[in-house]
Amino acid sequence: MYPADLVKPMREELSVVGFKELHTSTEVDQAIKQKGTTLVVVNSVCGCAAANARPGARMSLDNEKTPDHLVTVFAGVDKDATDTARNHMVPFPPSSPSMALFKDGELVHMLERHHIEGRPADMIAQNLKQAYEQYC
Repeated sequence: MYPADLVKPMREELSVVGFKELHTSTEVDQAIKQKGTTLVVVNSVCGCAAANARPGARMSLDNEKTPDHLVTVFAGVDKDATDTARNHMVPFPPSSPSMALFKDGELVHMLERHHIEGRPADMIAQNLKQAYEQYC
């Protein structure tokens, strides 16, 4: 588990633009099962989360269509919440960072770590925007 002081600024990168932090399994289940579209970001302390994932997620919101709900769990901190989010992302293996778009509780789009690592934030944002155009 990472110290709260270490992850606070990493959490805030998403919460300041409207992502709701989820800390329990129940919160995750409720968020994903909501009507409409929900983007779930599995946040992480790794470098690709800072350089690519969080900026890409933020940039993706500059779009006409966006998800109805924005939520995030933090790998290595919110263990139960992260495990539950990942269970909803099966058949994709656990990875962090990662991003999943759900529509009415069903997984419709997934970005795994290998889609994030080494790719610029604007490419990640564009990938998400295309998913928003299709599902939101």
